[in-house]
Amino acid sequence: MVQYNFKKITVVPNGKDFVDIILSRTQRQTPTVVHKGYAISRLRQFYMRKVKYTQQNFHEKLSTIIEEFPRLDDIHPFYGDLLHVLYNKDHYKLALGQINTARNLISKIAKDYVKLLKYGDSLYRCKSLKVAALGRMCTVIKRIGPSLAYLEQIRQHMARLPSIDPNTRTILICGYPNVGKSSFMNKITRADVDVQPYAFTTKSLFVGHTDYKYLRYQVIDTPGILDRPFEDRNIIEMCSITALAHLRAAVLFFLDISGSCGYSISQQAALFHSIKSLFMNKPLIIVCNKTDLQPLDGISEEDRKLVIEMKTEAMKTVIGQGGEPENEEGVLLTMSTLTEDGVIAVKNAACERLLNQRVELKMKSKKMNDFRNRIHVALPKPRDQKERPPCIPQAVLEAKAKQAEEEKRKTEKDLEEENGGAGVYSASLKKNYILASDEWKEDVLPEILDGHNVYDFIDPDILLRLEELEREEGLRQAEEEADDFEMDGEELSPEEQEALAEIRKKKNLLIQQHRMKKSTAESRPVVPRKFDTDRKFTTGRMGRQLSSLGLDPSLAINRARSKSRGRKRERSVERGEADGGDAMDIDGNQASKKLRLRSMSRSRSRSRPPITEVVPGEGLKDSAQKSYSYIETKAPVLWETFHWKDRQALRHEIKLCSEGERSFTFYIKCLFKRFSDCRFCFTSRENNGVTHAVAATGKRFLLDVYWVEEAPPETMSLADADRKNVGPS
Repeated sequence: MVQYNFKKITVVPNGKDFVDIILSRTQRQTPTVVHKGYAISRLRQFYMRKVKYTQQNFHEKLSTIIEEFPRLDDIHPFYGDLLHVLYNKDHYKLALGQINTARNLISKIAKDYVKLLKYGDSLYRCKSLKVAALGRMCTVIKRIGPSLAYLEQIRQHMARLPSIDPNTRTILICGYPNVGKSSFMNKITRADVDVQPYAFTTKSLFVGHTDYKYLRYQVIDTPGILDRPFEDRNIIEMCSITALAHLRAAVLFFLDISGSCGYSISQQAALFHSIKSLFMNKPLIIVCNKTDLQPLDGISEEDRKLVIEMKTEAMKTVIGQGGEPENEEGVLLTMSTLTEDGVIAVKNAACERLLNQRVELKMKSKKMNDFRNRIHVALPKPRDQKERPPCIPQAVLEAKAKQAEEEKRKTEKDLEEENGGAGVYSASLKKNYILASDEWKEDVLPEILDGHNVYDFIDPDILLRLEELEREEGLRQAEEEADDFEMDGEELSPEEQEALAEIRKKKNLLIQQHRMKKSTAESRPVVPRKFDTDRKFTTGRMGRQLSSLGLDPSLAINRARSKSRGRKRERSVERGEADGGDAMDIDGNQASKKLRLRSMSRSRSRSRPPITEVVPGEGLKDSAQKSYSYIETKAPVLWETFHWKDRQALRHEIKLCSEGERSFTFYIKCLFKRFSDCRFCFTSRENNGVTHAVAATGKRFLLDVYWVEEAPPETMSLADADRKNVGPS
C-alpha cells in the first residue's frame, strides 16, 4: 500500500537565502588562513578545495529539492491530476527542470575553474579565479529565484492536502452544493467539517474515517458540483471530478428532494446524467436527504419519474453486469441528517456494497487461482446410518443455566437507566451491609449519643481484645528480659572464667585510659577572659603554684602576658639564656645589627647563607630553620644525648622534611623511633605539631612529652632529680 506524505518535503529557500546558506557553510567548513609565502601547489589546493566544496553544497541542496518533490508520472493518477488541477502540471515541471539545469551549470562552472586553478601562478591569480567561480555559481542561483519561490508555494499548499490513500476502502460523497454532504460526514466520522446554510462552504477535499465489521473505511467529502460544461468548471469543482474519476470507491450521490438547497430535482437529475460516466464500475447509491422537510412519497409525479430514472442508472453500474442487478436493495435510500433518521443505514449499505465488490474482484483475479490450488477442504463422510448426537455433560448444562441467570441480574448501570440516568440516580452503599435484619441497612447511625462517642462502644468485645493485647505484650517483655542477662560466670569452665576475667580487665583498662585522655590539658576548653568574672585564672595564681613547687614562674608569666596582648613570638636574649647555655648565642646589639642589615644596598651581591644559619633580626625563614632552632634551643637535653652520627642523621631528616612532600610531623615520628633513652621532653605550646608527633611515639618508647606550663608536679621533681644526680638522659 503506497502512502503519500507531502508534509516531509524540505523547505525551499529563496535565491538570496540559498546563496547565504551555501557561502556561510563554505566559510565555516573550509580553511580560511593562507599566506603569501606558501608554495604555489599549496595555494592552488587551498582555493580548489573552496570551489569544489561550494559546488558540492549547491549540488546536494538542489538534488534534495528535485528528489523530494513528487514526479507526476510516477505517482498515482489521482494525485497527478489533482496537482495538475491545483498548480498546472506544465509550470510545475518547468520549475523543476530549471532547478536541474542550474545544478548542471554549477557543476560545469566548478569543473572549468578547477582546471584553471591548476595553472594559477600566484596567490592573486588563484584568489581571483576562486572569486569568479563562486560569483558565477551565485549568479546561476539568483536567476532561478522565481522558480524556487514557486516551488515553495507549491510545497506549502501540498503540505495542507489531506492524506488520501487511493487504494484503501473509500466512500465518496458527491452532489450539488448545500445538499447535506458535510453534515452526513460529521455524523458518521470524527471529522469536523464546517457546515453553513449557503453554497460552496466546502472548498477542498476533506477526509474522515469510520468502522464497519472491524474494518476501517475512508470517507471523502467533495466540494459541490454544478451542472455546466467541463471547461467552465473551476478548481473547486475539478477537485471533485478528479476524485470521482480516479478513486475506486463507493459513490453516494446526494439528492435534496426538499429543494431547500436552491436547486430543483430536475437540475440535480441533469447533473447526475452529465457525470454518470464517472460512476462506471463503482457501487452507486442514490441518497434522498432532508426527508424531515419533504418525504419521498410527497414529491410530484415528474420528480418521482426523475428519481426512478436515476435509480435505474445506478443499478446498471454494478461491476461485472452490464444490465440489471440481482436485487434492488441498497440503491435508493432516504435519510435526514437533522434527525439522524436513516444515517446509519446509508453508511452500512455503502460499506456492504463496497466490501462485496472488493471481494468479488479478488475472487476473479489470477491470484485466487493460485490460492485454490493450495487449499484443500476435508469433508467427513458418514460410516453408517447411526445417529450420534453431541453429548454435553450435565455439569456443563447446569453451569450454562447458572450463567444465564447471572446475566439476567440487574447491574448498577441498569438501575441507573431505570431511575432517571446519571445525575439523578445515586447508588446506595449500604445495601450490601451484612446485618441481622435487612431493615437496619438504611438506618442513620448517630455519631454522639449522651455525650459519648458512639464509635467507642460499637465493638462489644473490645475489653477482651484489650486484655489479650496486654497479656501478649507482657509475654513479649518477659522474653526480652530473659534474653538480656548478665554473664555471672557460674556456668563457665575454669578456662572460660580466666578468659572472661582478662576481657573485663582489658575493658576496665581501656575505660581508664579513655578517662585519662579526656582529663588532659589538651582536651580542656580554654576559658575566655570575659567568662572569668571571678578572676580565678590569673598569672599571680599560676606564679604562686609554680613557686610552691620550686619552679621559676617568670618565663610562664611572661609568655602568658605576651599571649594575652596578641604579640607575635620574638627571640629575646633573656629567653635564650633561660633555655640553657648551649642555646644559640644572640649578640647583645641586636637592634643595631638589624638596622645595618636593612640599610645595606640591595645591589651588593651576597652569598646565600647556609640553611642552618639564622640571620640575627630576621627570625626564622622556613620550616627547616624552625626545626634546627627547636633541636638546638628547645631540646638541649635530647640533643646532647645524640651521637655525632645521630646528629648528622637528624639534620638529614629535617632537610628532607623541608624539601619533600610529606609533613614535618611525619619526619619527627620517624626520627624519634630511633631513640629510646629519653624519659622526659619539655616543650612549649608554640611547637604544638612537634609535641603531638613526639607524643604519638611516647607510648611505644616510654617517652613522655609535656608542656612546660602544665607539667605535673611529680614529673617536674623526677626530672629535676635525674638532672642533678644522673645527668641528662
